Amino acid sequence: MPSISKKGLEMPESPIRKLVPFAEQAKKDGAKVIHLNIGQPDIKTPKIALDAVKNNTLTVLEYSRTEGSEVYREKLADYYAKHHINITAQDILVTTGGSEALSFTMGSIADNNDEIIIPEPFYANYNGFATAMGIKVVPVVSRIDDNFALPPIEEFEKLITARTKAILICNPGNPTGYLYSRDEIQKLAVIVKKHNLFLIADEVYREFTYDGKEHYSILQESGLDENAIMIDSVSKRYSMCGARIGCLVSKNKEVIKTALKFAQARLSPPTYAQIASEAALETPQSYFDDVKKEYVSRRNLLIEELEKIDGIKIGHPQGAFYCIAELPIEDSDDFAQWLLEEFRVEGETVMVAPAAGFYASEGLGKNQIRIAYVLDKDSLRKAVHILKEALKIYKGR
Repeated sequence: MPSISKKGLEMPESPIRKLVPFAEQAKKDGAKVIHLNIGQPDIKTPKIALDAVKNNTLTVLEYSRTEGSEVYREKLADYYAKHHINITAQDILVTTGGSEALSFTMGSIADNNDEIIIPEPFYANYNGFATAMGIKVVPVVSRIDDNFALPPIEEFEKLITARTKAILICNPGNPTGYLYSRDEIQKLAVIVKKHNLFLIADEVYREFTYDGKEHYSILQESGLDENAIMIDSVSKRYSMCGARIGCLVSKNKEVIKTALKFAQARLSPPTYAQIASEAALETPQSYFDDVKKEYVSRRNLLIEELEKIDGIKIGHPQGAFYCIAELPIEDSDDFAQWLLEEFRVEGETVMVAPAAGFYASEGLGKNQIRIAYVLDKDSLRKAVHILKEALKIYKGR
C-alpha cells in the first residue's frame, strides 16, 4: 500500500473541529447542541457587503490579480491610515483568508527545521501551518494565573537559537482574549531587532478591544519596517468568515516579493469575496460600536456565570471574543466528547474546544477549554448552566 507522508501523519487535528462528528451524531439523536467551540459570530454581516455581491453586474467571473484588486488594496491602505498605520497598496498582499497569509509568511521567512517562537496558548492552526511548512514551533508559556500576559523577555531570549526566524503573536489573542500593551510590543520590537528576527502579528481582532483599552499594531512601532509582518482578515471584523479574504502586510519589500511567488502559485484570491470585502470597508463606525458593546455584555455575563462554578479558573479577556477556562477535571478532551455523547439537560448539550490543542508543550492545557462567546446572552447563560450540571456528574465518574 502506498505510504502517507511523514508531514501528513504529523499534521495536527483541529481541537476546534475534531469533535464535529460527535456533535453531528448528537443532533441526529435529537439533541440541541450549543456551539461554544468555534469563533463563528452570530453578528449580522454588514448589508453593504452582501448587497455588493447581490447587485454587481459582472458577466464573466474572471481571475483577479494575484496580489488582489488594486482598488481594494488602495482602500485597505486608507482603512489602515485611520488606525495610525501608514502603508501603501504595494505593502499589501490580499490572501484567501488570514490562514493563507500565515502560510505564505512562514514559507517566505523560514526553511525546513527553522524555528518560530510563539507564546502559548495560541491559535491552534499555527501548529498546522508550521507543520505544513516544515517549521518547528518553539513555545514560550503564558499562564492563566497571569491572565496570559507576555512572558518575560528573558524567557524569549533563552529560546533563541541560530535557527530562530521569528516571534509570532496574536493581538488581541485567540484563544485567550489577551491584549498586548504598547509597552509589550515595544519590548518585542527591541528583541527582534537585537537578534535580527521577524515579528509577526496576527491582528484580525483589532476592532474588538474592551474596557477603554486600545489596540497597538506592530506597524505603528517606528524602526520596525524590515522586521514587522502583519496578518489580517475580514472574517471576524465584519462577521464574514465565509468570504475567506485576508491579507499579509509588510513594509519589507523582500517579504512581499517572496510571498507574491507563493500567491502566484495559487493564482488569485476569490473575486466575489473581494467585492464584498471592498464594500465592507464602507461600514460605519456605529456598526463596530454596537458590536463591541454586545461582546462586552456577553463577556461580562459569561465570566460572571462561570465564576459561580466551584473549582473553575478563568482568564479575563481584554479583546477578541474568547476565554480560557480551567476546569476541575483531568482531561478536557474526554470531557468534551462525553458532553456530546452522553450528557443532556432537557435535551440540550454543549460543544467546547479542548485547550490542549492550543498548546505546543506536551501536557499543558489538558484541564482547560476555550469558550467562544459569539452567541446571544440567553444561549451563553444556558450553556454555562449545562457545564455546571455536567461537571457535578463528570467529576464523580
